[in-house]
Amino acid sequence: ARDRRTCHPPSWSRPDWFRGRLMRAVVQRVSRASVSVGDRCVGAIGRGLLVLVGVGERDGPEDVRYLAGKIPALRVFDGDGKGFHRSVVDVGGAVLVVSQFTLYGDTRGQRRPSFTGAAAPERARDLYEALVRQLRDAGLHVETGEFQAAMEVELVNDGPVTLLLDSSRLF
Repeated sequence: ARDRRTCHPPSWSRPDWFRGRLMRAVVQRVSRASVSVGDRCVGAIGRGLLVLVGVGERDGPEDVRYLAGKIPALRVFDGDGKGFHRSVVDVGGAVLVVSQFTLYGDTRGQRRPSFTGAAAPERARDLYEALVRQLRDAGLHVETGEFQAAMEVELVNDGPVTLLLDSSRLF
């Protein structure tokens, strides 16, 4: 049952300590993707993964390590006609990583999103850049968007295949 006055789920659904405690990513298998700021292309890839990343206020290095280990290992590419058997590493694909604080938009009980669970820009930038570094250290070709810029992202979702990841392993 919901509290009718606030439209929020009951308190047992998400403990207070949990709020903002997961680095979020939307991972899409793409034929190609690019990101532009104004009329300038700042990152583009062919076959690979587009990763939209949101950093929470309580995220830290362990959350980065989790995503940096998970993303290259995801078996979301076809292998010998048998479905999802190959990773972005296996197919020689690239990764386009774009920061997206709006993944922390909370619209429960309201129409305008609240972003109070998102990390402050300075902290988010550090963790975002750490994720990019760790993916590159894993041997991936990584392109990026421009942190805190108004960006236009274009993609051709292959499949479509779209996955949600979070460092608390809720999904």
